[in-house]
Amino acid sequence: MAEQLTGLADDRALLGRTSTAERVSDILRGRIAEGYFPPGTRLSEDSIGGALGVSRNTLREAFRLLTHERLLVHELNRGVFVRVLTVEDVEDIYRIRALVECAVVRGLGEPPYALDALAAAITEGQQAAVADDWKGLGTANFHFHRELVALAGSERTDELMRSVFAELRLAFHVVDDPRALHEPYLARNRQILQALQAGDRGEAEKLLHTYFADSLERIVEVYRRRVGQDGRDGRDGQTAGAGGTGGTATGSAS
Repeated sequence: MAEQLTGLADDRALLGRTSTAERVSDILRGRIAEGYFPPGTRLSEDSIGGALGVSRNTLREAFRLLTHERLLVHELNRGVFVRVLTVEDVEDIYRIRALVECAVVRGLGEPPYALDALAAAITEGQQAAVADDWKGLGTANFHFHRELVALAGSERTDELMRSVFAELRLAFHVVDDPRALHEPYLARNRQILQALQAGDRGEAEKLLHTYFADSLERIVEVYRRRVGQDGRDGRDGQTAGAGGTGGTATGSAS
């Protein structure tokens, strides 16, 4: 984990002059989303606190905030770990996505809609695909859906879905073939955009429903194979990280 901590040390400047738990949690949230700390990784207070130059109390408060967001979990006498989702967690996340995103589309009102950010996310995905950057394509896909939610013009909805998307990325980091997971949905995002450009909210909502059903089926199939039904790899109840190892974020390379 030495590489991860080196990158984390580079984030120290983001804290500014006042190191707050909220800013630390923002940094860690971003690093977890990027896969620097895969699901199942134990987070070392000493190593991460040293890399960021923050006190143990500040770091513990940041851990508490991220635990509340369901990104971390505290295990008694073991420490704090990046959460490994269960299949039921993944299914619930998709249920929320369908409820919220379809409702956003249904409530858009009369066209035309402000779709430049959606189009930009598709361009971002196309560029990632050309570069064979499949994790980058996954990030572009999240950007597309984030901008779709933003069409509602609701800060509360944006905040809710930010948390939902962050949780979902925990599942995606376990998948061993990001190309197969993300590539088919680039074209489907484009279809949704085209329906909205045509002012056809009903068609866009229908496409979203099918999108979520197909994506859920795919991710659950892969996820169940990788980490099991309950988010464990079956070896003495060990929590499964990416690859089923459950490493530790310390100063030594793993």
